[in-house]
Amino acid sequence: MPNDLGPEKLRELLETTVPFVRRAGLKALELAPGRVKLLMPFAGNENHIGIMYAGALFTLAEVPGGALFLTTFDIEKYYPVVKEINIRFRRPATGDVTIEVAMAQDEIGRINAEVEAGGKSEFILEGQITDGQGQVAAIARGVYQIRKHGS
Repeated sequence: MPNDLGPEKLRELLETTVPFVRRAGLKALELAPGRVKLLMPFAGNENHIGIMYAGALFTLAEVPGGALFLTTFDIEKYYPVVKEINIRFRRPATGDVTIEVAMAQDEIGRINAEVEAGGKSEFILEGQITDGQGQVAAIARGVYQIRKHGS
């Protein structure tokens, strides 16, 4: 990982820094440069009709951009912002759900070069939120921006 924090410290940052994420119980299952897998538990995130609350699904759709940033880019030099999130709900989630996103090495190189040259760079992440049986509960697309501190 490009940061010297180590995987456990990165996991702690991701799961506890944002109070809403902490209350929802989101867990990092895998954190590696260019790849993350996150879980949103069903327990505590149910809505009034017994399925997962849409806001919990949306949170799971949004957080991978920050998670991927933490594992892949230099947090001392850069910071991430979310510009846009789109989510398409496909079926009710009645149990824990996960999302996995990855970024190719050439895309990481492009982003690093752009942010160094111009102070910022955008990237898109797409992922499927799936249940324990592999059924797609939602499809997500996020537009994120990495900015250089002081820009």
